Amino acid sequence: MIIAGEASGDLHGARLVQAMHQQQPGLVFCGMGSWELADAGVEILFDAGKIAVVGLVEVLAHFPDIVTALRILKKRMRDDPPDLLILIDFPDFNLMLAKRAKKLGIPVFYYISPQVWAWRTGRVKTIGQLIDSMGVILPFEESFYRSRGVTAHYVGHPLLDSVKVTTGREAFCRQHAINPEHKLVGLIPGSRRKEISALLPDLLAAAKRLVGKYEHEFVFLLPVASTISEEELWNNGLGSYSELINIKLIREDRYDMMAACDVVVAASGTVTLELAILGIPMVVVYRLSPQTYFLGRLLAKHMQFFSLVNLIAERSVVTELLQEEVKPGKIEAELARLLFDDNSRNEMLTGLAEVLDKLGQPGASSKAAGLALKLLDQKQECLMPNK
Repeated sequence: MIIAGEASGDLHGARLVQAMHQQQPGLVFCGMGSWELADAGVEILFDAGKIAVVGLVEVLAHFPDIVTALRILKKRMRDDPPDLLILIDFPDFNLMLAKRAKKLGIPVFYYISPQVWAWRTGRVKTIGQLIDSMGVILPFEESFYRSRGVTAHYVGHPLLDSVKVTTGREAFCRQHAINPEHKLVGLIPGSRRKEISALLPDLLAAAKRLVGKYEHEFVFLLPVASTISEEELWNNGLGSYSELINIKLIREDRYDMMAACDVVVAASGTVTLELAILGIPMVVVYRLSPQTYFLGRLLAKHMQFFSLVNLIAERSVVTELLQEEVKPGKIEAELARLLFDDNSRNEMLTGLAEVLDKLGQPGASSKAAGLALKLLDQKQECLMPNK
């Protein structure tokens, strides 16, 4: 059984399933996820899209769906116990399943650590009691967990396997009827409805400011996530700005689009590491509900940064704009600095190269598959009768 709670976990889980199939054909999977895991052959018992939310307050609105998902998954664990439970991030939900698995004698492999080093570090003790092995994807996580008695192995970051560019900027521009001489600016407000409503209007307003302030031709590229409808984009500002700026919606070739950009403004999350791997200068933004932000600051007051790029670099490589700092004027100014100030641009590119070096080598899915199969083999050995 494999459990992924949101889009990036669904993708990384699917690649893990594929790697496990390659190393040991004939495995059968069920669990929670979305279309990536389904395409990898996993029997989806509950659609993760129904509970993919961020924030302590936002979770409350989805509480009935969360309860339903737990009931369905726990029932399958009880009625048809899997030989292995694989958990991907999504800690509060997944640790409840791990607790049930422990009672049923089902080994647990945790792939992609919950960010307990950021907040609620007390969960490390719970994790150590409930899981058998962990595959971590950030370079500092292995020592963090091992120093606290948790069996953790650094496998590298799975994005190093999945971030692939299939065509160059010139070809991408031809495919999408874009003049490659124009400045290409990516607008990536996230893949959740709350992120779109909280960030997209300000990103579009910043784009309009760029157009009005600088004597350059700009094309703004807005990827359409599979979890977001075009109607939702239209209702959150696109309808107001579509005739004011040259904006193109990109439904495919996501990495080709990102690689073609001169600069990107992006919601904090996995996408910032994707951009770092591609070496694309960025401005990172995020906005939570006031209640969630207040609680988060109390629980993570020791954190100096919130973007993965800066956390891995352990210094400020990319500009972070959080909550009230997410304003069109500030976004526009930071984008302009990276577009037109060569020193600022080159300094960031050097920092992004350092982050890429720290991420290590490709092969995370294969290494994680080996760790998961080791637990599976140990379970089978325990079930074999003594000779």
